[in-house]
Amino acid sequence: MDSQQEISKLQAQLNELRGSTKNKLSMVVFSGDLDKLLASFIIATGAVAMGMEAVMFFTFWATPALRDKKKKAKGKNLFGKMFGFMLPKGPTKVKLSKMNMGGMGTAMLKYLMKKKNVQSLDEMIALAAELGVKIYVCEMSMDLMGFKPEEMISYPDLEFVGVAKFLEEAGSSKIQLFI
Repeated sequence: MDSQQEISKLQAQLNELRGSTKNKLSMVVFSGDLDKLLASFIIATGAVAMGMEAVMFFTFWATPALRDKKKKAKGKNLFGKMFGFMLPKGPTKVKLSKMNMGGMGTAMLKYLMKKKNVQSLDEMIALAAELGVKIYVCEMSMDLMGFKPEEMISYPDLEFVGVAKFLEEAGSSKIQLFI
């Protein structure tokens, strides 16, 4: 095979690869820390504002942030009740990953955010919903922690899925993140 044929073959492979990815961001949201959740939603809404699709896959410790503080679920076992009691219930109850200082650090950050007109986590979630960010919640994490779909926030593009669905989305994404 001559060099021109090699170049043509490589160009065809490159074009095939380019065609298999979409202008999409797929993100695993693993952390339930306020600062990391804020960063996740800022990145997701920023991606949509730039014309990309955005998919967020909430798993393990990020899952409690999607619980609605006003909703309760029935039929939980002992472990589900314990996780429900010990973990934050909703976006207003999450804490900082560093410098929480018994809640003072979280309160200080929330105060500064309000003072400087930075949206709260609740507001970022509402913006994400308005912009069409898809949220997938890991069914396995829900099952392990004893959470029920009926106790989660109302969100237009929220689905309970397995990891295979996220991998399908990530496989066709231009950008993949883990936060």
